[in-house]
Amino acid sequence: MGHPVLLMAAIDKDLLSILICPESHQPLAEASAELLERVNERIQKGGLKNQGGAAVDAKLDAALVRADQKRVYPIRDGIPLLLVDEGLAL
Repeated sequence: MGHPVLLMAAIDKDLLSILICPESHQPLAEASAELLERVNERIQKGGLKNQGGAAVDAKLDAALVRADQKRVYPIRDGIPLLLVDEGLAL
């Protein structure tokens, strides 16, 4: 599970400190390996949809989680997808 760390290393810590949830404006933090594992289990089982209603079938290697732990935003190719529709309910 070293892969998420490699992707997050591409996001500068100063930048991470100013990123916020596009929906609630709460701060975001790096998702833990345990949280990623739980989300990926849901993706593998099928039926997980993002806030926009699109089915999510690609495993998350990294993500940002909202301060209240109710939403996670994928990071794809080192880029956080900070759009309301991309959020996944936890």
